[in-house]
Amino acid sequence: MTKESLIGTLGLSRATLSRKARAGEKLARDESERVLGIEALIGQVQAMIDEAGNPEGFDAPRWMARWINAPLPALGGATPASYLDTVEGQKLIARLLAMMQSGTYA
Repeated sequence: MTKESLIGTLGLSRATLSRKARAGEKLARDESERVLGIEALIGQVQAMIDEAGNPEGFDAPRWMARWINAPLPALGGATPASYLDTVEGQKLIARLLAMMQSGTYA
């Protein structure tokens, strides 16, 4: 996933990020939560693969970048990416991943 794509997906402003980076300022709490949330989702996917027993060669960030842009029936045809701009949306996607792992979602 490109940096620009991630910024848009998380509902962050490129101009604000650039300004804060130049000034050495921290992200606002909600902005930080969204960035950390995507990191947690990638970690969740990696843990799922590790538990499956053969993680060698699997690239969780690359898989996640493709998966979040695919329309899903469980989301009424929406993409997971369309839910990542809020903490609540990220929690929904985390539950969907957990359902996929347990087999309760087909």
